[in-house]
Amino acid sequence: MSTETTSASRHAAVDPGDLSTGELVTRLSSQVTDLVRGELELARTELAEKGKRAGVGAGLAGAGGVVALYGVGALVAAAVAGLSLVLDVWLAALIVAVVMFVVAGVLALLGRSQIRRAVPPVPEAAVDSVGRDVDTVKAAVRR
Repeated sequence: MSTETTSASRHAAVDPGDLSTGELVTRLSSQVTDLVRGELELARTELAEKGKRAGVGAGLAGAGGVVALYGVGALVAAAVAGLSLVLDVWLAALIVAVVMFVVAGVLALLGRSQIRRAVPPVPEAAVDSVGRDVDTVKAAVRR
């Protein structure tokens, strides 16, 4: 049996009204420490999740940029083909460039959406949980 389990079972079995002030302060300190550790772990987990989402968004935006670069290359090829060859080759290159720009735009919009979902990098669930904890402690103190 671990120290935490022993401590928790000892705390559960004793009526708080029977404890001395020193013991109550010790229990409070222990419980606050456990609460703060739990809230910090929740915040860390939430920030890690938002970081992953931001990474996916940045990757999609980067992919959109690469596709746009190929689109510029296709437009250059279309301009060269338009100046030096028959209209059919130029038109085909232009159509390819337009399609690539549409794909780049879609990828960029998806990336922007992912980045917006990850910002601001505030652990919202942890902040809400801390607020509820503070309200609970205030209510208990008032009683």
